[in-house]
Amino acid sequence: MVYTLSGIRLPSVPFVHKLSGSTSHGDRKNTNLSCFLKKHSSSRMIFAVRSSNDSDSPSSVVAASEKVLVPGGHVDDSLSSTDILEVAEKVSGDPLSSTDQLEFPDIVPGGAQILHDADNMRMEDDRSTEDDINDVQTPSGYSEVDGKLDSVSSPAPGKYVKAMDVETSVLSHDISKEKDMVRQMSIPPPGTGQRIYEIDPFLRSYSEHLDYRYAHYTKMREEIDKYEGGLEIFSRGYEKFGFNRSATGVTYREWAPGAKSAALIGDFNNWNPNAGIMTRNDFGVWEIFLPNNADGSPPIPHGSRVKIRMYTPSGIKDSIPAWIKFSVQAPAPGEIPFNGIYYDPPEEEKYVFKHPQPKKPKSLRIYESHVGMSSTEPMINTYANFRDDVLPRIKKLGYNAVQIMAIQEHSYYASFGYHVTNFFAPSSRCGTPDELKSLIDRAHELGLVVLMDIVHSHASNNTLDGLNMFDGTDSHYFHSGSRGYHWMWDSRLFNYGHWEVMRFLLSNARWWLEEYKFDGFRFDGVTSMMYTHHGLQVAFTGNYDEYFRFATDVDAVVYLMLVNDLIHGLFPEAISIGEDVSGMPTFCIPVQDGGVGFDYRLHMAIADKWIELLKKRDEDWQVGDIVHTLTNRRWSEKCVAYAESHDQALVGDKTIAFWLMDKDMYEFMALDRPSTPLVDRGIALHKMIRLITMGLGGEGYLNFMGNEFGHPEWIDFPRADRQLPDGKVIPGNNFSYDKCRRRFDLFMTSEHQYISRKDEGDKMITFERGNLVFVFNFHWNNSYSDYRIGCLKQGKYTIVLDSDDPLFGGFNRLDHNVEYFSFEGWYDDRPRSFLVYAPCRTAVVYALVDDESEPEPVED
Repeated sequence: MVYTLSGIRLPSVPFVHKLSGSTSHGDRKNTNLSCFLKKHSSSRMIFAVRSSNDSDSPSSVVAASEKVLVPGGHVDDSLSSTDILEVAEKVSGDPLSSTDQLEFPDIVPGGAQILHDADNMRMEDDRSTEDDINDVQTPSGYSEVDGKLDSVSSPAPGKYVKAMDVETSVLSHDISKEKDMVRQMSIPPPGTGQRIYEIDPFLRSYSEHLDYRYAHYTKMREEIDKYEGGLEIFSRGYEKFGFNRSATGVTYREWAPGAKSAALIGDFNNWNPNAGIMTRNDFGVWEIFLPNNADGSPPIPHGSRVKIRMYTPSGIKDSIPAWIKFSVQAPAPGEIPFNGIYYDPPEEEKYVFKHPQPKKPKSLRIYESHVGMSSTEPMINTYANFRDDVLPRIKKLGYNAVQIMAIQEHSYYASFGYHVTNFFAPSSRCGTPDELKSLIDRAHELGLVVLMDIVHSHASNNTLDGLNMFDGTDSHYFHSGSRGYHWMWDSRLFNYGHWEVMRFLLSNARWWLEEYKFDGFRFDGVTSMMYTHHGLQVAFTGNYDEYFRFATDVDAVVYLMLVNDLIHGLFPEAISIGEDVSGMPTFCIPVQDGGVGFDYRLHMAIADKWIELLKKRDEDWQVGDIVHTLTNRRWSEKCVAYAESHDQALVGDKTIAFWLMDKDMYEFMALDRPSTPLVDRGIALHKMIRLITMGLGGEGYLNFMGNEFGHPEWIDFPRADRQLPDGKVIPGNNFSYDKCRRRFDLFMTSEHQYISRKDEGDKMITFERGNLVFVFNFHWNNSYSDYRIGCLKQGKYTIVLDSDDPLFGGFNRLDHNVEYFSFEGWYDDRPRSFLVYAPCRTAVVYALVDDESEPEPVED
């Protein structure tokens, strides 16, 4: 399709070279630490550390002082950043450096030229600082300019060179005030990390591993504070990398140490690499400054397509900038899937947020959604349509949070958004960045918090529109070799111990919270991050040896601790949820206490248990087994429970409604004809399964859109036929959107919870939550009169929710006008009880009535 922005038509992009499939490292050795900077008190110059990757010497020596700094040659890819952190506290003498302008003298097709010597570069400080009071030890690639830290690079240990000074970017008027408020927030310093042993004494047997983990985290916090000025500054990488506009022009920077030459190309310079030649500093950061046009207009028009052309060890390639804020699908078949877009609309066209963000709910009721497939029509839906049509429905259903999938740009639509290509860009299939902001603002107006399904566990394997082989080496953002490849997902795995990877991912998390005002994240694939085996072909049993041995990726766990520090420190009302199937202890304990720092973990075992039970006869269901699964979670660690999520709705699996009713859903659910016993059973159990999961399964609840009413269709994204390596062909669906939509046309905060009964003979489960008493009769045939229910509190109870109500497709077997009075006497370990009628396959919630007021209805 042809994509337009403010009347701009985006045609195809000329491409000059097809990248080979090589995974060569080239001549760039991997280094896990970026750089250090320090101002010299006498010369008032800003120094940085240069990587000594080209040196065969075991150490780097500053010529003027002959001081040995740190080893700087070959660094093992598996080492974490703290393994090579050594700091030179003082420097004397003028650093050695040189400056050259990159040129392309010969071989690139289409008039481009190749650089033969890109390693003898320097960045020059063309301004001096004005005040010695501002002299501070600044972080890697930062300089102190007008009282603000300015990022330019991230070198590894080695020789000292000058670092350049850069103008501060102009902040957008509609968010600058809130950005300033965020920057005044203080991220608490690391605690002792010892409280985890009080919470869970069994962890003491693994204190060596846990104390090492916390020491690693503490060391990283100290290094970030010392050399980057703290997490608050470190996480603002997007203000310096990528495109940033100032009053005098546009600066573009890219970290690509493996590239031998680089040029910015695009519509604005007719894709001429000689017109956009970039310079490189000694740390692998490429840069170009484009001054404003003579009339003061920006040098790159809003909506222009842009790419970076690099000569790399793997050949010549045109890539979408790694920090791009927007990218769109190419209009013509056979072209590169996506093009980077310079997105900088005029001030009057920028969306201005109007509504405050809601406070963090005490108990989450999450509506998991996918904007693209939220239409009733076979099409890709838009942010605007979702804002106007779907958000009011979510609010009306009683949810207080909407979790949106597939926000980060991904070239493969059928990946459900999990093969991310452009981490800072919202998916353009659904609209523009400002339209997404409008959606989020409308959700806030409705009182809904908006959670983003963020992917930091892996990245798309694409080389032309993603991060893979970005600078021509396979170890740029990722681990090299097999460790950097997820064989089941066919994707690349980040090197979380690398300084620049941490900057990129931490900045990415902050970007979505600050720029788009998301209220938190659901982190995808956390199990894959935390273990070197990625949870593949591993059955976690709960034995602590599975969590705290050599299979744990400490770098990844420390990154998760850092990102939770960032989220909760700068955005106190933000929510972090981790998708972890392993049951890692300490996962939802604050970082200061020694935990990983998430607010919630997804209780993923519940959905598997329901599918397991649905394959059995009703007579074989064990209510004790159900209760155990729902309540089997770590003390003091909160969970989000769900009966089914998007995983169960995908083609190849079945939703709960399909397991229960199968093809009878299509013929016997109409109101103008009789149902079947299969449908009656299905409707009854569908409601009971959801209610007991919500009531007993955790501190939060999640539902995937459409499944609340038993959506009749599975999810099947548009796709073509696929041929496997063995020659077999998996049929596609002719790129149909028919099954990639939702047919919309067709609650509790108390910590008090007590399970009073789980009767295998009667198939009854009863429990209390606050002033509510839940009664579930899972028996397929037996209804019980005068069934005694234990309770804690004395008084009058009435029905506030009844799955047998005709409103929910029930048989109306209960009279909602009846009042139930408790009487004294111990029963089921409760001091009081009352008698009820419990119809078969029914769930009923009774509420204690205050004589002064009526009970509040339970939100479903």
